[in-house]
Amino acid sequence: MIPYLPLNEINAQYNSEIESAVKRILSRGWYIMGEECSTFEREYAEYIGTQYCIGCGNGYDALWLIFNAYKQLGILHDGDKVLVPANTFIASVLAITHNNLRPLFVDPNPTSYLAGEEEMLASIADDTKAVLLVHLYGQNSFSRKLAETCSERGIIIVEDNAQAQGALYQGARTGSLGDAAAHSFYPGKNLGAMGDAGAVTTNNEELANAIKALHNYGSNRKYIHESIGVNSRLDEIQAAVLRIKLRNLDALNKKRQEVAQNLIAGIENPLVQTPFIPDYSQHVFHIFPLLCGSRDALQKHLALKGIETQIHYPSPVHLQECYRQYATLSLPVAERLSQQEISLPCHPLLNDNDIQQIVEAVNNYHS
Repeated sequence: MIPYLPLNEINAQYNSEIESAVKRILSRGWYIMGEECSTFEREYAEYIGTQYCIGCGNGYDALWLIFNAYKQLGILHDGDKVLVPANTFIASVLAITHNNLRPLFVDPNPTSYLAGEEEMLASIADDTKAVLLVHLYGQNSFSRKLAETCSERGIIIVEDNAQAQGALYQGARTGSLGDAAAHSFYPGKNLGAMGDAGAVTTNNEELANAIKALHNYGSNRKYIHESIGVNSRLDEIQAAVLRIKLRNLDALNKKRQEVAQNLIAGIENPLVQTPFIPDYSQHVFHIFPLLCGSRDALQKHLALKGIETQIHYPSPVHLQECYRQYATLSLPVAERLSQQEISLPCHPLLNDNDIQQIVEAVNNYHS
């Protein structure tokens, strides 16, 4: 069996370093908002290329904190419209609606599967207040032209960088391109913690200060609460784990890219569509998506061949029961992707034999 993502094996290489870090934390007796967290925030901000990084509980919280901070600063208001890709994980939309903002779904590009420059520019209206760019699957969706248009119109660009840690656009890291960015360190991410964890990055000092208060009960000083905040803090053990893994992130992303390139080069079955990789961006392949008109049959075929796969995502957000008010929207590309997408294993532990087995199994599939 070729597992989709063998986290126990991937994390095993860090066991001794993590054990040492945990002992160090235990000896200090400081478990929340201590030295490990502040050091990780500094190191991650430097890696991403921003002035500020604020650790938090998870990737959803990071998005919620950004939108809520903009409301606290009086830049966004209840009912403001936010463009968001129709092809994304539900957390992207929940962070908008939980802040009493209005999501406007944008159908993605049928080749890249992203809602990027062309799609967002076509959807911007006079009352658009923010754009949420989702770097889905590990691929950048930002563009300079889009940024210039948003800047001219006073539209905020928020990046959902949950799946693209380390990805590049014209030499700059995703997470440093917009006005603020949310990062998820869920265990299965390219940079994954040993539990839930997240962060916000930005170059906006006022926004960073607002988020620093918001994620700590609305407080910058103990027992003094300037705003109505929440408890969403990155704990010391998760911060220490992330510091250890961050040092290897680029090398592991490079391995993912090599695996993906070999899969793309080897897969020749006309029944499937492999990912499109633009020249101007560096994809880090958190997910390797194939499209297949008979996706469910392909998944069964691959399972019989000993290859575990996943689906991202089997139902688009606007067709989820909790968002049934949007069910009548016409978003044909997002709906087609939900019916045809299948994710192949694409992780750093795959060897040449594994890759060849996956390629042969896909090429031998007949609907």
